[in-house]
Amino acid sequence: MASTERFVVLGSNSISGASFCNHLASRGYDVLATSRSDELHEAFLPYKWQEHPGKVRFARIDLNSDLDRLAELLRSERATHVVNFAAQSMVAESWQFPDHWMMTNVVSAVRLHDMLRRHDGLERYVHITTPEVYGSTDGWIDESAPFNPSTPYAVSRAAGDMSLRTYFSTHNFPVVYTRAANVYGPGQQLYRIIPRTVLAAIGGQKLRLDGGGKSVRVFIHLDDVCDATYRVATHGKLGEAYHVSGYHLVSIRELVEMILDRLGKDFDECVEIGPERPGKDTAYMLDSRKLRTELGWQDRISLERGIDDIIAWVRRYSDYLRSAPAKYEHKP
Repeated sequence: MASTERFVVLGSNSISGASFCNHLASRGYDVLATSRSDELHEAFLPYKWQEHPGKVRFARIDLNSDLDRLAELLRSERATHVVNFAAQSMVAESWQFPDHWMMTNVVSAVRLHDMLRRHDGLERYVHITTPEVYGSTDGWIDESAPFNPSTPYAVSRAAGDMSLRTYFSTHNFPVVYTRAANVYGPGQQLYRIIPRTVLAAIGGQKLRLDGGGKSVRVFIHLDDVCDATYRVATHGKLGEAYHVSGYHLVSIRELVEMILDRLGKDFDECVEIGPERPGKDTAYMLDSRKLRTELGWQDRISLERGIDDIIAWVRRYSDYLRSAPAKYEHKP
């Protein structure tokens, strides 16, 4: 059964946010979910796949313009925990409209944090941030690594994180941070590499692989990420960041080959090589010992099993996904 903690999740239309809402509901919490757009189709909302009637309620809130309404909701909900997944999160597109990324991820974020520090009863603010703030890593790094952002997106997230450091040191603002490796799972946006590969292969379309897929990543299943996020939200040390990552490194090309192999498809027939994206980091290698030792977390879902989860999800919702937008659609 859930305790007296009352959760509000910002950015619930993201797959990470939607999955965390589902995780909380499965633990018995009543959750207020918010996003700046209307609720997505069921295919992209894991909390609608299971029997959690009434556990997740939705309110449309744009952090760029609706802070007063959010403040009212937090008071009426008597929120103790706010978990923020909301951000302009695309890397390549941040070069096209960098001011939009700065507005959402810096200016609006600072306004949000200033409002939250005045909210009575706030016990934890969980800031879901990104390893992009570190830039490309040469080896496994811990949470003390210096910031070295290389894209407008990464700069905007680093600025937001650094602002929160001052709120913690000056106002005792109850922030904790998570930085996860590449997350994936059923319901993920179709422009992300795993569902994009599965859809292209099943639909007989060519997949464009930027730079030949040389960059190296760790992929972590959303079930494992949600478990980590909950542990940080309830027992993480205030002011601290926690890396959420495994230690299985895979290149994007190897990942695509693995997916195609599980679908019985040939790499050369399914893939075309495109140029590398500007500013793309070669590797993120996050050491997650802190999360494992302090909070007892461990990743449990293998990449192979996780890919099978996404293949099953694509097949389950194939009628809808075939007509769903497969490209990122930018909103200021």
